[in-house]
Amino acid sequence: MNYRVGVDGGGTKTELILVDSAGVVLATHTAPGCNPSQGGPEQAQATLLAGLDALLRESKIEKSKISATHLYMAGSPAFWHEVASTLTGCGRVVSAPDSLPVLELATGGTPGLVLHAGTGSFVAARGRDDSLHYAGGLGWKMGDAGSGFDLGRRGIAQALLELQGWAQPSPLGAALKAHTGLADYAANSRYFYRDPAANAAVANFAPRVLELAGRGCAPAQLALTESLTELVRLARLVSAKLFGEDVVPCGVSGAILNSEPAVFALKALAATHRWPVTLNFFTTPPIEGVRRLLAKA
Repeated sequence: MNYRVGVDGGGTKTELILVDSAGVVLATHTAPGCNPSQGGPEQAQATLLAGLDALLRESKIEKSKISATHLYMAGSPAFWHEVASTLTGCGRVVSAPDSLPVLELATGGTPGLVLHAGTGSFVAARGRDDSLHYAGGLGWKMGDAGSGFDLGRRGIAQALLELQGWAQPSPLGAALKAHTGLADYAANSRYFYRDPAANAAVANFAPRVLELAGRGCAPAQLALTESLTELVRLARLVSAKLFGEDVVPCGVSGAILNSEPAVFALKALAATHRWPVTLNFFTTPPIEGVRRLLAKA
């Protein structure tokens, strides 16, 4: 029997699975995130290698029995292609963007597209000619609309204006003070510009923005709508260029986009933008998409 390894490497975590020739999962392992854009190339590669070693050690499968290893990774495709070329004893190693497993879950290999949002976000699509396309995923510095970082950033910006006294007080201001443990505008501003851990704190504020939006907080709802509007605009551009005005399936993936306030906003935006898609909301983790791709290999 031959075995296959699949990896879903994101910014928050890295998931690894080992499957048999029928696609049955025999072992799993979860490691820290390995996006080279966040932790650096050396750390990203070290995290992957440690994860592979741990997976094989825990599964008690000899490395020589691995026939293929698939890497579906966030960050620079060129970097991961180079990493893949250096892996030995892992069978045939291929690398691809982390959008491919999510697209597999959304369309099952048929034409269509998918919106995905975690810490970052992207739009992926499969054309009628089976070509693969990727849009967005620019990273937190350039803004990933609909992502945890973008939503957290927008909520924090509104809260900081409230702490300055220029915006009407809302639950967002109190939520920010509870989130950081800092009481005034100056202290919060210094934290977000000087503390190395502030980037993670921005993305971690997104669930609070979603919660407040669901409870009717108008500034939180506005932050969510503005973030999702940019994501839908990008997705609308992708679908128009690939499919014209034909109605195609569009998967919506990730906890943020599947939250109740985001679902409501996305449906409203799709109608407003006259976006010819059939929205399919799902919360299946990307590692299941990895498993399905391994089974097809």
